Amino acid sequence: MISSPEGDGVAPDAEREASSPSDAERAPPPAGAAEPARSPSVPAASRDEPAALSARVEPAEPGPDPERLRARFGRPFEAGDVIFREGEPGTEAYLLEEGRVRLIKKVRGAERSLMVLKPGDLFGESALLGGAARSSTAIALSRGVALALDHGTLQNLVERNPAVAMRIIKQLVGRLRDAEDQIEIMMLNDTQSKVVNALLKLAQQSRATAGGASFAISPMELSTRVGLDVDTVKRAVQQLREGQYLRVADERLEIPDIEALRRLFGLLGLKDEIRGEQ
Repeated sequence: MISSPEGDGVAPDAEREASSPSDAERAPPPAGAAEPARSPSVPAASRDEPAALSARVEPAEPGPDPERLRARFGRPFEAGDVIFREGEPGTEAYLLEEGRVRLIKKVRGAERSLMVLKPGDLFGESALLGGAARSSTAIALSRGVALALDHGTLQNLVERNPAVAMRIIKQLVGRLRDAEDQIEIMMLNDTQSKVVNALLKLAQQSRATAGGASFAISPMELSTRVGLDVDTVKRAVQQLREGQYLRVADERLEIPDIEALRRLFGLLGLKDEIRGEQ
């Protein structure tokens, strides 16, 4: 019942008497009687804190120590060293830490470059699938270090470190994209069309600025992408430089106008169609 402003009819003395403890409450418990259980005191902050916030948060597992991994699994190599050969049984994948490695494959008795690997690239991983034989030969282009990881070590590394797993997934997806690009390039007949098509795809993958693009690639890397020898690629690049479609500085290519290079690719395709009809 809600009290009125004049009072609720309870005398002040009675009110004080009701609120004070009785003689029974003040009297000590009889000898031998068990003392009533007291609930443990709980800090106010703990009582008010939501259960989700008061739950203990397990610290995230630290990532792999690069120095420890290198000391345990590192395999140093020198320029010209063969890391593995095509046809050999494979039991380890390699994660390149330093240097550059070239993958080559024999096709009808001739060696063909598949790709040039840089630090951070994973290679030889197909050998971990059922102990398959090596599908290519890996040759060191410079001094470096690679981590040799067997199936169990690689699986443990991926399961415990999501960042490493995502890095490997991105590499495999990128490698699949590059393989699809190479198939498209191989279907072109004209040498210049192959080189221009590869440059357009590299420009698309790089950060284009003001209608142009710039990226680092060596003549050997470009030759592996288009399936041509290095000298042929150099001649095609020189023709593009003379036509001002391309600039070269060290191992970095600059495309000042991507649209102009795209129009050239269209004209080369039209030229190839006309030649085919004749």
